[in-house]
Amino acid sequence: MFPHHREREQPIFSTRAHVFQIDPSTKRNWIPASKHAVNVSFFFDSGRNVYRIISVGGTKAIINCIVTLSMTFTKTSQKFGQWADSRANTVYGLGFATEQQLHQFSEKFKEVKDAARLAREKSQDKELANTALSIAAPQSPPVMCVNGPEDKLFRSQSADITLSSEKERIKKMLSEGSICEMNLEVELFTLQDSNSKLVAALHEANANVEQWKKQLLAYQGETERLREQVADLEAHGGHGPSDLLKDELTQSLEELEALLKAKDEEIHILQSKKSDYHEIERERDQAMHRLREVEVRNSELERRIQKTEQNLSNSLEDRDRMDTELQRAIEILDIKIFDLNDLRQSLVKLMDK
Repeated sequence: MFPHHREREQPIFSTRAHVFQIDPSTKRNWIPASKHAVNVSFFFDSGRNVYRIISVGGTKAIINCIVTLSMTFTKTSQKFGQWADSRANTVYGLGFATEQQLHQFSEKFKEVKDAARLAREKSQDKELANTALSIAAPQSPPVMCVNGPEDKLFRSQSADITLSSEKERIKKMLSEGSICEMNLEVELFTLQDSNSKLVAALHEANANVEQWKKQLLAYQGETERLREQVADLEAHGGHGPSDLLKDELTQSLEELEALLKAKDEEIHILQSKKSDYHEIERERDQAMHRLREVEVRNSELERRIQKTEQNLSNSLEDRDRMDTELQRAIEILDIKIFDLNDLRQSLVKLMDK
């Protein structure tokens, strides 16, 4: 009996890279096998005792390569490497985002190659022991038993990757919506903080205005008093020291008028800041409106993710049901093969008699 395909082939290492194949006509130029970076993974098939490199782009396999002892992975640049697959009659090239990813893939390629060498050495004794039985037994049924689960495994793996990529795409959309919502919340917080500061400044300015108004009234009273003194001095027709006092009073009056003008300008500036306050209020309302729109969009994305997860669950259930039926058919086929083998041995014994 053959084990379940999930137990037969296990992932060992996975990374993302841009996949290329050598141009079969020129053997020099590279042809992109994928539009974007895709997953490139090492798998170990315990049923066949081999290591494979698999990469799926969309719904088709762009790399399905069995690692052999003659293969060598060569670094041609800081972020690019290649190896030749004689069975597929092609050369694969991988372009990585960083030099570290290229180094990790190269080291894993060496480890897998060494493991394949050990697996081959261990399987040689077993192959020699079963040589006679392999020659005598019919070849078609074993090939069907071996290739059937492998093809099913590849199709199941392609379906898994397709569904997973769709789920990752939806999650990415939700993540982008969450990032947009976070940015709007930060912008809203900044506007609220600026609004608070501006309100505090306006309150302080209003308090200063009241204080300046009191000072202005005091200055105006002082000015009127000084004017009355000047008029009184002029009425008495005084000269000498009165002229000096008149000059001092006139200078004080001019200083008070200049100070009054400066205070009027400050009051005008504070009144103009009120328009900035209303502008910030309007920007805050716009940010709140955008935040609500993002929340509605996030709700829609969450519903789409739930629907996708339900579809994924249904697809997995259908796949498990098909795997169960296939396993049952394989078991029946194994029993038939065993019965045919017994019948063949019985016929051989009868012929010997």
